[in-house]
Amino acid sequence: MSVHDGGDTLVRRAAAIPFHRVLRRLARGPLKALAEIGGEARGEVVRLGLGPFRPYLVTHPDHVQQVMRGGWSEFAREGMFWRPLRRVLGTTVIGEGPAWESSRKILQPLFTARYVASLAEGLAGAVTESVDELDEVARSGRPIDAAEEMAAIVNRAVVRALFGDKISRADGELLAPALDAAATSMGLRLLMPSIPYSVRVPGDRAVTAATAVVDGVVYPLISKARAGHDEGPDIVSALCRARAADQDGDRRIRDDLVGIYVGATETTATALTWLWPVLKDHPEVYARLVDEIDRVVGPGPVRPSHVPELRYTKSVLQELLRLYPVAWLWSRTAVGPAELGGVRIEAGAQLLISPYATHRLDEFWDRPADFDPERFAPGAATRRHRYAYFPFGGGPHQCLGRHLFYLEAPLIIAAVLRRFRPVVRGAGPFTPFPAVTLRPRQKVELDLLPRTPRARDPLI
Repeated sequence: MSVHDGGDTLVRRAAAIPFHRVLRRLARGPLKALAEIGGEARGEVVRLGLGPFRPYLVTHPDHVQQVMRGGWSEFAREGMFWRPLRRVLGTTVIGEGPAWESSRKILQPLFTARYVASLAEGLAGAVTESVDELDEVARSGRPIDAAEEMAAIVNRAVVRALFGDKISRADGELLAPALDAAATSMGLRLLMPSIPYSVRVPGDRAVTAATAVVDGVVYPLISKARAGHDEGPDIVSALCRARAADQDGDRRIRDDLVGIYVGATETTATALTWLWPVLKDHPEVYARLVDEIDRVVGPGPVRPSHVPELRYTKSVLQELLRLYPVAWLWSRTAVGPAELGGVRIEAGAQLLISPYATHRLDEFWDRPADFDPERFAPGAATRRHRYAYFPFGGGPHQCLGRHLFYLEAPLIIAAVLRRFRPVVRGAGPFTPFPAVTLRPRQKVELDLLPRTPRARDPLI
């Protein structure tokens, strides 16, 4: 139905999918459901009937761009979907309003490409040390849990680069498992956001416990840095200086640090977990990766100077984030009445944005279900809509950690594949599990076999 908005513009109500049809699809899998609904609607805005909760699904790149960039101030990061995240991450980095603006002003200069480049040597050294330690595991013949090991390598590198000597290795190693436990435990809250918090659901207790662990590491770190009046370049010192006069400074520094840490680690660790089963299924991609790494890096350790030459490696990472975007679902709330793609959006309405669905639209991607790094070969991106691909978000809320990802992820891939031939245990298939972040449902176990620069056997 079309209606006048009070002016000369003709707007219409979104096509609505009734409760029983949405629920049946979601029960078979929320990821597949959102992708199918977006594809069937050909990117048009549709409304999902979920009882009292009736969000709009936004998948077309034009509409995504309006929500996230062109009209971003009309669509706030508010509403029920954000509440579970803020229990852990706080209200600064993922918030809105003055608190977010203050944090963004402080943090943005610390995450430019130039600043990240200044961290490169420390990151590379930490990555090399972590991969060196895998030699003993490889000799023992024990398999590794790819998710745990990738998280540990990323954690060690990021903690050293961002926190410097402010945090011990033991304390740093508490953060990754605690935040991972929180991420995997709040899925029900995200998928059923209308459940009141007076009703305890599975996962609530684990999230509370994980948050306590994080606070037990971060708050003493802040207290020590404040007491020392450190003028160092690390993130902790920079935030303490910037918030010295803030009455609620400790809490805001805590939220900033946790938000930064998650942004700098979660995407990299999760994407690298997906890498190994994908390479198992695409031996030709594995062979090209190894060829490139042998040619660019050679027999020595991987250095930051190698990263710009690892072009195919970057294409593989970009395609990984297309098929398996770590942040697979975001929500926004309409601040006031709005119009989106000719559809009337009422004030207070919830909008769901899914990179997973948009990255699979036939109109914008040829063979969208296939893994093909050549989509991201130099020059290919010029033919693509800017918001057909947005694994790091967009507009003012774009993820601060994107530059760090394209530095640390190639360093880790090159360090691992230069020394080992990872063999994936199990036949698969490895399917996505829609927790807070998109991770494999099944455990990815790897046997690490030694290799020489000439050993290019595919993953088996």
